[in-house]
Amino acid sequence: MDSKSFSKKKSVGVVGMGSFGTVIANMLAEKSNVIVYARRPELVQEINTQHAADGNPVNPTIEATVNPEYLCESCDVLFFMVPSAGFQEVVKAFSPFLHPYHIVIHGTKGLCLNLPKGKTLADMKKITRENILTMSEVILKETVVVRVGCLAGPNLAKELSKGQPAATVVASRFNEVILEGQRLLRSDKFQVYGNSDIIGVELSGVLKNIIAIAAGALAGMGLGENARGLLISRGMVELIYLGNALGGSLKSFIGLAGIGDLVATCSSTLSRNYTVGFRLAQGETLDQIINSMEEVAEGINTVKLIKTFVEGTGMRAPITENLYKVLFEDLKIEEALQYLMKYPFSVDVDFL
Repeated sequence: MDSKSFSKKKSVGVVGMGSFGTVIANMLAEKSNVIVYARRPELVQEINTQHAADGNPVNPTIEATVNPEYLCESCDVLFFMVPSAGFQEVVKAFSPFLHPYHIVIHGTKGLCLNLPKGKTLADMKKITRENILTMSEVILKETVVVRVGCLAGPNLAKELSKGQPAATVVASRFNEVILEGQRLLRSDKFQVYGNSDIIGVELSGVLKNIIAIAAGALAGMGLGENARGLLISRGMVELIYLGNALGGSLKSFIGLAGIGDLVATCSSTLSRNYTVGFRLAQGETLDQIINSMEEVAEGINTVKLIKTFVEGTGMRAPITENLYKVLFEDLKIEEALQYLMKYPFSVDVDFL
């Protein structure tokens, strides 16, 4: 192994200083020198002079930069914490400065499209797995980096920022990526598990956002715990079917990154996706909700993408299909619920 790798004297890099990126940067700073990248010069200045990022406290030892080359030359391990909508663009900007010795771990629970040049999702009657990229696949496609990992699990940023006990999964095909993620992040209040099925772990984090929107809608309608329990269990089945079709392993879906994250986000007003569903059920329009949110709810775009994928495969995903109609075709939530209650689920568990 290159002696340059894993040098403890090297800083650790964080790309993206949204709420989750800020939390991860602060956690990393407990053990390591940390340099963070932000595109907005005013945010970099706020971090360096006021030790805050959009008002959120930042460890005073953390340095911020707008220079991708400086970050890559200063760090062997980089954490990319960028929303999926801008993820590929940011990775391309960093690509000239990334080398095979770098380790890149991302924390983005979204998907990117891989379509013919000039095409958009609206132009496609159907898409296949080849048209869908997880964030690790984007990194591998756009850079020379080989050792890629992801963070996933029930990691609500507001709870982590308060130091409440939690855990995450570092997934990678490379054991040294898992070990490095554990070394950098593990603490008395933050457990870090490993998983070699990076695709399954990524898909777990992505697909549960769909169910979280639906859970928020049930809460917004004033429905109780029985309804939420029904949704989570049937949502888990749908997540597993979709995840298998996209190349993930069952073990990942029933672990911390799957059911652990699903339960947390389907039960928490701290979840952006849950909040979208809740506000829809309270009568707001999707545009009103999106325009008022400070950060992206990844599940909205995921619903659109997965619905198109499902149509192309011929499989059924009733929760996703009906949520799409609620979000984009003005189907009333009450009508979607009535449809799902009549849907002919014949067997409780048929994937084991």
